[in-house]
Amino acid sequence: MSKSLMQTYNRLPITFAHGNGAWLTDTEGKRYLDALSGIAVCGLGHAHPAVTEALREQVGKLLHTSNLYHISAQNELGDMLTQMSGMERVFFGNSGAEANEAAIKLARLHGRQKGIDKPAIVVMERSFHGRTLATLSATGSRKAQAGFEPLVQGFVRVPYNDIAAIQSVAENRQDIVAVLVEPVQGEGGINIPDDGYLAGIREICDTNDWLMMLDEIQSGMGRTGQYFAFQHTNIQPDVITLAKSLGNGVPIGACLARGGAADLFAPGNHGSTFGGNPLVCQAALVVCKTLVQERLEERAAQLGERILSGLQQNLRDTGGVRGIRGKGLMLAVELDRPCGELVNEALADGLLINVTAERVVRLLPPLVMSDMEADQLVVQLSKLIVDFLAEKS
Repeated sequence: MSKSLMQTYNRLPITFAHGNGAWLTDTEGKRYLDALSGIAVCGLGHAHPAVTEALREQVGKLLHTSNLYHISAQNELGDMLTQMSGMERVFFGNSGAEANEAAIKLARLHGRQKGIDKPAIVVMERSFHGRTLATLSATGSRKAQAGFEPLVQGFVRVPYNDIAAIQSVAENRQDIVAVLVEPVQGEGGINIPDDGYLAGIREICDTNDWLMMLDEIQSGMGRTGQYFAFQHTNIQPDVITLAKSLGNGVPIGACLARGGAADLFAPGNHGSTFGGNPLVCQAALVVCKTLVQERLEERAAQLGERILSGLQQNLRDTGGVRGIRGKGLMLAVELDRPCGELVNEALADGLLINVTAERVVRLLPPLVMSDMEADQLVVQLSKLIVDFLAEKS
């Protein structure tokens, strides 16, 4: 452990030296099956050859010029993302938090155009949108917010998956300009809403001239079985935010908009020194092209069903398991007790998992995982959970 680093993470006692596909190898030579993908980042797995080659080639040509000039890879990536999503324009930043900051600023500009002096955005309980002051304020976690008050004003919080609560806000407040919501909550515990939830939000936004803004930072780029999670429905949002899997490990964020929202930003309204530079855009281009050409969103749906079915079969009679759920490769096993120690037990067993919301084992495997690796994940995790619950009973 280095004493020079700020202690913002309780890091596990391990350092990885290299990776390949769904596997990581530590500095001692031990291999680990990665069911976390760097928290939904490495959707194409580790050391993907196409991404590696794109980065190697770009590093030898050009890294940075700034957004004072046109960047060909940025233009091409913007065109591809709008085609994949049905959106119209893109702003590139460096992270998911920056993408959500851009969305929040779009919402406020939208409100100001309507003559609202202090525009407010509806956000959800148990949500996670980032750690900047604005995105932290939008996030539905008091634990994450504690100590950073005063928070940014202008957010109205309601329960997730509760259309009636949003409708009540619409009927009682005149300052609302947008709804910011995750199609599937990630940090909140892989919470999957009812089928009509997004459609209901779309209807309320249309009725009240609000922007419907979807945080697809964790759910996007094929992970749920479609390019974007909203594509499981018939609705189209006004704003989408992306990051994580977009760069497969290279830091890039994107805020996509359509309709009136696409025209809100003017020169000087927003910017980013590093956002959309040639290096990250080349990496993201390869990710998008690989996703489309290899139809990895379909593969994610197949893998997700295989893992979900396996876990349900293995754990269906296990007391202490409160629920097993998933949407593509966003999967969760919820227990009836805190289970953070499972992370270390899995690590010792050569498996990388995560526990969120204290009681939820979260799985975010790479889209390139094989059937054999998926089955190994099911077997290892099932045994770990059964043994943990037996020991704690």
